[in-house]
Amino acid sequence: MRETSKHFLAQLPVTLSDVEAAAGVLAGAVRQTSCERSRTLSDIAGANLWLKFENLQFTATFKERGALNRLSALSADERSRGVIAVSAGNHAQGVAYHAARLAIPTTIFVPVGTPTVKIENTRRHGANVIEAGATLEAAAALAADYGRQQGLTFIHPYDDPLIIAGQGTIALEMLASVPDLDVLLVPIGGGGLISGMAFRPISILRCTTSSKGNLSRCAATRWRRALRSKRLAGSRRKSCARWSMTSCW
Repeated sequence: MRETSKHFLAQLPVTLSDVEAAAGVLAGAVRQTSCERSRTLSDIAGANLWLKFENLQFTATFKERGALNRLSALSADERSRGVIAVSAGNHAQGVAYHAARLAIPTTIFVPVGTPTVKIENTRRHGANVIEAGATLEAAAALAADYGRQQGLTFIHPYDDPLIIAGQGTIALEMLASVPDLDVLLVPIGGGGLISGMAFRPISILRCTTSSKGNLSRCAATRWRRALRSKRLAGSRRKSCARWSMTSCW
């Protein structure tokens, strides 16, 4: 491993042991989704690309991994008082779903204009949903104030070691399914996943996706260029992976 990589890993607040511990917490409560090769994307990129089907989770998102790991660490008093979170959709559903399973009262702040389907899905899990704030940042500030007033524990969508460790369990499953992976492509906006997956001594690249989570033509181009770049010039197998389902299968 390069010295720069060692230095980066040494600075992380989350270790491999933390991720492995999170996997134990999630066992039986979060689905171990399949990781399969995409023929279409492999042909486009000129490399073997594997997809992690996190859309098969109950909430159709990986976000419930971190949510459950964080909720499971709450004390009995914190559980009885309840939790609060802010999200435009996926984190909200993950927190609401697992909080309901653990009988933890939940309040979710969402910015004004959040799609109705996301709000209704969150409410369906039993959460109290409050629409407030013109932006996600504004909603987060209001949620923090409300939480302090009500004595609720704030479940951050990404800036929390337990959240990061929970999301990082995806990497454990991917590497178990495809041990020869050289690269994990991490979508920007994946919260703590970039840090959570970085314990593997391999290259980490970021790529963008469309708002619906489908691999855009522009992103596909970035993948192709990245795979042919100097960063991967020494790759022997040229195999890589992404954990989200796309319409390009």
